[in-house]
Amino acid sequence: MDSNFTLTALLLASLAAFGLAWVSAVAGFGGGVLLLPIFVALFGLRVAVPVLTITALASNGGRVWFNRRDVKLSLVGWFALGAVPAALVGGLAFAKAPIEPLKRLLGVFLLASVAWRRLGKAPRRPSEHSFVAVGGASGFGSALLGTVGPLTAPFFLAYGLTKGAYIGTEAASALVMHSAKLVAYGLGDILDTQILALGLVLTPATVLGSWVGKRTVDRMSVRRFTALVEFGLVVAGLLFLLGGG
Repeated sequence: MDSNFTLTALLLASLAAFGLAWVSAVAGFGGGVLLLPIFVALFGLRVAVPVLTITALASNGGRVWFNRRDVKLSLVGWFALGAVPAALVGGLAFAKAPIEPLKRLLGVFLLASVAWRRLGKAPRRPSEHSFVAVGGASGFGSALLGTVGPLTAPFFLAYGLTKGAYIGTEAASALVMHSAKLVAYGLGDILDTQILALGLVLTPATVLGSWVGKRTVDRMSVRRFTALVEFGLVVAGLLFLLGGG
């Protein structure tokens, strides 16, 4: 393996993947946002983004399985209609796109979405069809930045999903999107055997973190759960604004 893929780096990455898969399983997002800077520090940006996509597949797959009875499949379908083509385009553009301005714009959006929920009137419940646009924005942004999981949170929450329904539906939507991203990275010659191997090595830690997180959610009140999601949105927004990762 590459010299960057030392045993110490792999252990640190596995611990981070476990902890942040737990965060994602509890809040429905956030693990990828916090994991990306760690992966960049350990392996470099060009490796970090596709590896994060592989671990996200494992993490989201685990969350879908653990919440499979609560997944709203029709919503996943509308999301996928926008996310798949946008993720393919974004993945092919990954090598040349200027991502720093986009990250800061995303940070502003995340902070504004929490302010909107807290200071304004309750957001109007979006229609299922509107998730085509949500999927398109998420697919394109995620392909460029590695993860924009918090981008979808206000819309899934405003739709009325909570706890297992929110976790499972958001994860199923992300699973489709990340699959499309991997196809695009492969077509763009970004993936290689080392990146695939690294992603597979980190898979057990992410699945275990998702399982532990699912047990945590089962013991959490809806009010506390929603507050945790909003706190994660604020943290993610600040990280993007400050250029973390």
